[in-house]
Amino acid sequence: MVSPDRYHPWLVTLHWVLAVLIVAMLIVGFAWLGQMPAADPWRLDVLRWHMAGGILILILTSLRFVVRIRTVRPVRASTGNRALDRVALVSHLAFYAIVLSMAGTGLATAIAAGLPAIVLGRSSADLPADFMIYAPFVAHASLATLLANLILLHLLGVGYHQLVRRDRLLSRML
Repeated sequence: MVSPDRYHPWLVTLHWVLAVLIVAMLIVGFAWLGQMPAADPWRLDVLRWHMAGGILILILTSLRFVVRIRTVRPVRASTGNRALDRVALVSHLAFYAIVLSMAGTGLATAIAAGLPAIVLGRSSADLPADFMIYAPFVAHASLATLLANLILLHLLGVGYHQLVRRDRLLSRML
């Protein structure tokens, strides 16, 4: 079977939609929710959007994984260095593992903190003042930091391919 030059359009579309959503949720989590006082009246609304975004990311990541398995992909791009090629392979698989783990720890945090009832308006309870008291949230925050760093590594890899190797790698994902 001949390998295509580009990725399947669904894979490309899901990649870019997820890229935007994930970066947006990292910004919301770190810059808004992480800095927002517990008594801020907007905190519940921002948390509601963050949770909805997380659920959407879980669904789209799962769909992307299925599309990735079922479609033919181009031959792996090489950096010209075996160690870097290995880092690329591991980091791409790590994206799935980290994103899915973030969804799991986010869900576990929501359950532990009683958020479904609070966020959906079935409870008059206040949001917790500090989510760090929940072990799943500590994992969620740690994974978010790891994911942000993995995104930076990914961008460095893209830059290396485009600017140093000039192998037009990015054209496979556009």
